[in-house]
Amino acid sequence: MARGLWQPVRILGKGPWSLLPAQTWSAVTDLVIFASGLAIFYVVLVLGRSWLGPFNPHIEISRDPRMLPVYAAYSLLRITTAYGLSLAFTLVYGYIAAYNPRAERIMIPLLDILQSIPVLSFLPGVMLAMVALFPRHQFGVEMGAILLIFTGQVWNMAFSFYASLKNIPREMREASKIYRFNWYQRFTRCELPYAAIGLVWNSMMSVAGGWFFLMACEMFVLGHRDFRLPGLGSYLQTAASAGDTQAIAWGVGTMIAVIVLLDQIVWRPVIAWAEKFKMEQVESADAPHSWFLNVMEASRGLRRLRKETVKPLQERVALHFARLYHDVDEDGPRVLLKAWIGRAIAVIVVLAVVYAIANAVAMLAGLKGTEYGELLIGAGATLLRVLATLTIGAAWTIPVGVAIGFNPKLARVAQPLAQIAASVPATALFPIVLLALMRIGGGLGLGSIALLLLGTQWYILFNVIAGAMAIPTDLKEASSICKFSRGERWRKLILPGIFPYLITGLVTASGGAWNASIVAEYQHLHDQTYTTVGLGATISRATDSGNFELLLASTIVMSIVVVTINRTVWRRMYRLASTRYTLET
Repeated sequence: MARGLWQPVRILGKGPWSLLPAQTWSAVTDLVIFASGLAIFYVVLVLGRSWLGPFNPHIEISRDPRMLPVYAAYSLLRITTAYGLSLAFTLVYGYIAAYNPRAERIMIPLLDILQSIPVLSFLPGVMLAMVALFPRHQFGVEMGAILLIFTGQVWNMAFSFYASLKNIPREMREASKIYRFNWYQRFTRCELPYAAIGLVWNSMMSVAGGWFFLMACEMFVLGHRDFRLPGLGSYLQTAASAGDTQAIAWGVGTMIAVIVLLDQIVWRPVIAWAEKFKMEQVESADAPHSWFLNVMEASRGLRRLRKETVKPLQERVALHFARLYHDVDEDGPRVLLKAWIGRAIAVIVVLAVVYAIANAVAMLAGLKGTEYGELLIGAGATLLRVLATLTIGAAWTIPVGVAIGFNPKLARVAQPLAQIAASVPATALFPIVLLALMRIGGGLGLGSIALLLLGTQWYILFNVIAGAMAIPTDLKEASSICKFSRGERWRKLILPGIFPYLITGLVTASGGAWNASIVAEYQHLHDQTYTTVGLGATISRATDSGNFELLLASTIVMSIVVVTINRTVWRRMYRLASTRYTLET
């Protein structure tokens, strides 16, 4: 946003402060940004020192509200680190799966399996491996918790990026070929911008998912070992176990405050920035905006940093890949080297899979036939709950998501509310939900569907919002000029426009529902265990008792069910979205 040097800054509103010149406010903004950066660096440094300290197996979690700022900082650092890992994984994994047909046949079903495996199924291997790598330092437990949060964040981002790459319009691909873009230019100027809107909204959902599973990642029991880390998740779980409703309220309130702060200084500016990547010929009259983005753009220090550091660095990187692209001889030994490296990686993967299968067969040999029968019954019960959750979730998120995506003013209000609702752990609200269900005569069988909805419906909502916002303004205006009825507008514009995003939302919601079953079907409350029939309950029970054989068997059964659904339903839907509902001119 260009401003004159002495033009008053409009974002400050009316009052005596708005009379100051823009140059003064730019200096103040630079000072505030510099001080904030130093403060954040200091907090990260202090928290990082505790990670490198000696391992402490007996951490006490205080329910004193005065400890909440410290706990919030710990949790926010873990979630931010996990998100950075998730974003890097998303860009690499999604790119390879989208452009390598052989890898795609393996990577996409594998991604669907991984996103449906509950966090607790990753817990034993991840945590024991990290503790074994760093036995004397707290860093091992911290990295274990970060990787567990990573498993709750990454899958929907990877699905979104993959789906966006598969649905890039033909004319954009042809333009990149005509201009002879190398892969870096194609990635930064075509592919990443086209995927930006969906990736931003799925990033919001991923971070919300990180908050949702925080209670399971910061405090858990593995056999006879009790792992605890200071953070909001462990605070809420301690308060819930003690039945301390006041502490629960303080913890949830702190989490909401952090989420609102992130919405104002991270997500709303990113959404406003990503609006420029929307494919349309007519600019929207009411585009999203952010006061914080305006402040950052008004900063002379940041403008100078971009001009003297960021842009020269971008030019050097682009020049490097341009030279590399023209110097590579595709018929030379480099291609042979890539082929041999690929074959070596494939051999290593095959050997690892064979070794894992041999160990799994040895572990499963100790299970009884009756236990396998219980697993199949549990799989059927959880499948019915997942289908009910998807049906109920889609019934309300599609119209609401379209309304939010079509109305930026409504989005400014609904966006932080949706983030808060998606982030508050269902387990923190479970005492209230369970008490209400008992009063109306329902049990955990019905209550588990309500808890699944609390954890999975947001995947559909956020993707529908992204799809509605990505529909070009010129198509909306054309539907108005043609005087489409409400039914025709939905049938010819809205549903085809949001269909690729909706499929991504349903796929990730399905996997999220299977994942959330571990907390929806099995709960500890007031020294009592509430459970119902289902695979999630079996996995949670096996984790508590350290029965790794049963944990492995239930995870395999869940993976088989998910792969079957993926091959019979979701793969066909993705193919339909990429062939019939791609935005092309």
